[in-house]
Amino acid sequence: MSVKHALSRGLELGRSFFQLGLLKSGGRVAAKLRAERLRGAAGPSVRCAQPQAFLPHRYRYYRTSLRGLAAQLQAAGFRRFGGGSARNRAVFLAFGLGVGLIEQQLEEDRKSAATCHEIQAVFRKKRFEPPLKPLNLSGYKLDDYLIGNQIGKGSNAAVYEAAARFAPLHPTNTTKTPLVELEEKEEKHGRRSISCCSLRNFPLAIKMMWNFGAGSSSEAILKSMSQELVPAAPTAVKQEIEHLSLEGKFGVVPRRVTAHPNVVQVYRAFTADVPLLPGAQEEYPAVLPIRLNPHGLGNNRTLFLVMKNYPFTLRQYLEVCTPSRRHSSLMLLQLLEGVDHLCREGVAHRDLKSDNVLLEFDSDGCPRLVISDFGCCLTQRDTSLQLPFNSVWVNRGGNASLMAPEVATAVPGPAAVIDYSKADAWAVGAMAYEICGQPNPFYRAVGLESRKYHEYDLPLLPPTVPAEVDLVTRLLLRRNPQKRPSARVAANMLHLSLWGRRALSVQGSEATRRLVDWLLCQSAVVLLRGCRGPRGSTVEAELQRSFLSNLELEELRTAVGFLLYGQNNQDLCVMSA
Repeated sequence: MSVKHALSRGLELGRSFFQLGLLKSGGRVAAKLRAERLRGAAGPSVRCAQPQAFLPHRYRYYRTSLRGLAAQLQAAGFRRFGGGSARNRAVFLAFGLGVGLIEQQLEEDRKSAATCHEIQAVFRKKRFEPPLKPLNLSGYKLDDYLIGNQIGKGSNAAVYEAAARFAPLHPTNTTKTPLVELEEKEEKHGRRSISCCSLRNFPLAIKMMWNFGAGSSSEAILKSMSQELVPAAPTAVKQEIEHLSLEGKFGVVPRRVTAHPNVVQVYRAFTADVPLLPGAQEEYPAVLPIRLNPHGLGNNRTLFLVMKNYPFTLRQYLEVCTPSRRHSSLMLLQLLEGVDHLCREGVAHRDLKSDNVLLEFDSDGCPRLVISDFGCCLTQRDTSLQLPFNSVWVNRGGNASLMAPEVATAVPGPAAVIDYSKADAWAVGAMAYEICGQPNPFYRAVGLESRKYHEYDLPLLPPTVPAEVDLVTRLLLRRNPQKRPSARVAANMLHLSLWGRRALSVQGSEATRRLVDWLLCQSAVVLLRGCRGPRGSTVEAELQRSFLSNLELEELRTAVGFLLYGQNNQDLCVMSA
């Protein structure tokens, strides 16, 4: 809407106020407004102080407020000045002009929001599809898989490398050979046994849950461990037992999250008798059943999950490597994208730590992170992520050291509720220290406690860390969740810092238009590049697609506001220094 059009609309509206208000008595106008208020849903009157189509439906609050303000101005004009004085005309004309300018801004906002929704619709049609075929998945029985050495162990499960019983020797060789024969041939020629950890020969990982009190029936096991099925693929469970897994903790049905590049996916889930796997007698003898260990406390059957085999956990990787500036930004961004995806689908992980994040590399050498281990997650039908906290026996989550302040300080009561909508984002902020090469401040090495720390107690990040990463980390670690950005807003901040710096160079009235123009150009570039990012990285391409498929104008503006706030604070610090 041009300025000329805004002026004409303002003059027209002011004239209508003037005619309807000054040519009638104040009592008739007040009676007219009272009658409209009483009629309510009966429909608008034939003549009113403000055109009904002036503002869109979503701005009904402003429409009502403006009508009330116009009535107050009219009444004040009658009481103080009487007839149609020049001053009274000026007041009404100025008011009409202001409303016209408001409409201009609202029209621009509507166009920008519509553009964001169009971009979002285009990229949501191209959903992420995990690589099922290259993994050579097998059936729903433990005998269908060859199990190798142990690669991980937690508080409720052990993870082993695995492969389908029949798999090709090389990706280019389509001849299927039993892996047992391959192992014998390797040993015969004096080479390393294939039973060691080898992603080429063991592309899968099997997670064996520890079953203490769930019983040995498939129904009881699936119901008790249903949280582990949250990242399960549509074909992970047999159709005849699909209905058995539809009961979770907290009395709600656990959600099945859609595939996402930064969330692990379970390809197969089944129950089977507990086998005597390598290291079981030494590593976890107490969880074995009596038939395998006379002193064992476990049940005969348990749940097995088949997933992709990743070479490292995030903790293992960070113990030997220090990511570059760009890789540290990309790693933090991937965690935020994964947390945002879970929050949008009504899932709070509640046990986010570097041990539960798996890592691999794309063809360009960029780390790809996936969130795993959903045994402590909270799942809900809606996306509020609020858990009634009426007793101290309610499970608040996993790792107490990385428990968000609003969770750690919650006090049980009849109407108490724990809000987990930003708890995982807080944990990502704590993990950012590890990604940037520093000790996690909420572990014993530093000694901060989430329930009573102060924000000025947080240690400084190294000066080599990008300014935007430092800003996002400190915002995520705010104690007050109302002042803390959501995972989506924090991810948008990193997206803009990595690929949209030019869009942030303009401020004022042209900022939104410049931002929308950049979004259109970015969408075209991502579509043309396909699965490759700006540096040939598939990880960056996945991140850009995830960003464009979740575009919301208000969240993007909030991210820009945080970035400008950070820049202004840095400028003030430089000036004071």
